[in-house]
Amino acid sequence: MSPTKSYALLCLENPLLDIQAQGDASLLEKYGLKANDAILAEDKHMGLYEDLLANRGAKLIAGGAAQNTARGAQYILPPSSVVYIGCVGADQTASDLRSACSAAGLDVEYLVDTTQPTGRCGVIITGHDRSMCTHLAAANEYKLEHLKSPAIWSLVEQARVYYVGGFHLTVCVPAVMALAEEAAAKDKVFVLNLSAPFIPQFFKEQIDATSEYWDYIIGNETEAMAYADSHGLGTKDIKSIAKHLAELPKKNKGRKRTVVITQGTDPTVVAVQGQEIKEFPVHVIAKEEICDTNGAGDAFAAGLLAGVVENKSLDESIDMGQWLASLSIKELGPSYPSSKQVYTPSTSK
Repeated sequence: MSPTKSYALLCLENPLLDIQAQGDASLLEKYGLKANDAILAEDKHMGLYEDLLANRGAKLIAGGAAQNTARGAQYILPPSSVVYIGCVGADQTASDLRSACSAAGLDVEYLVDTTQPTGRCGVIITGHDRSMCTHLAAANEYKLEHLKSPAIWSLVEQARVYYVGGFHLTVCVPAVMALAEEAAAKDKVFVLNLSAPFIPQFFKEQIDATSEYWDYIIGNETEAMAYADSHGLGTKDIKSIAKHLAELPKKNKGRKRTVVITQGTDPTVVAVQGQEIKEFPVHVIAKEEICDTNGAGDAFAAGLLAGVVENKSLDESIDMGQWLASLSIKELGPSYPSSKQVYTPSTSK
């Protein structure tokens, strides 16, 4: 892509090439993996990725949570609305990742690290279980200098909404803070996703550094409870946690903070600073239509972001998230229908 383009939504996190395929007990045993698990790769797992490609007819997906979300937002929005930033290696995997993004209509501006290979996630599917084995590699090498380079920073200046996956708080906090500060200074929208329970548990200081900049904070119930636990809130009540997050000190007082907590099939809890809590039921899907729930949260965030970019009401933006999540659940992996679907507002919202 050309860095002279202008994008409404800019996303930052850790790019991975998801390599997913159907497997069996013997394949799991070969690599010492469990049927329903998510781990970081060790030396003994390094052969898995080529094994899946060569022998299992693997499907390649542009992965990493925020990249899944970026693809989903671009699925809804007009062409060239979204750009995604992260770090990859100088290898064939990076080429495969670029191709997968291109096929999804997503433009990327990767920093290329010549010392580490591109991050990969091997996904072995057995029935309704999935074993995920991730080698982060180059994804851990992102640098503020790339974000601040003239070509990339011009994209930052032109974008109206910034989305950061919480996983990036383990990689390059200065880059996250640069986006947060730019959003507050220029009255743009800064959105952070908690991403996983271990982020608020073990990266509390990094989360707290960003909190006054949140215009939207997104998470699921487990992540919200992990935040409550690490911050000594003394409650597991999702509405109480959402209210607490909404009322934290805020840098840009011209925008009220919105807290969005998903709960699987239970209603999504939404707290807006200074307002009453609201709940939004999820879109009901017949059990036989459910293919894979992996990535549903990323898809929800994508629909929500698309609504924010298009200046939709909060109710409609939440509904767009529920709609895209319902589409993703019918696909294998964090994917969207190849036959383009168009959002229409839910009659139940």
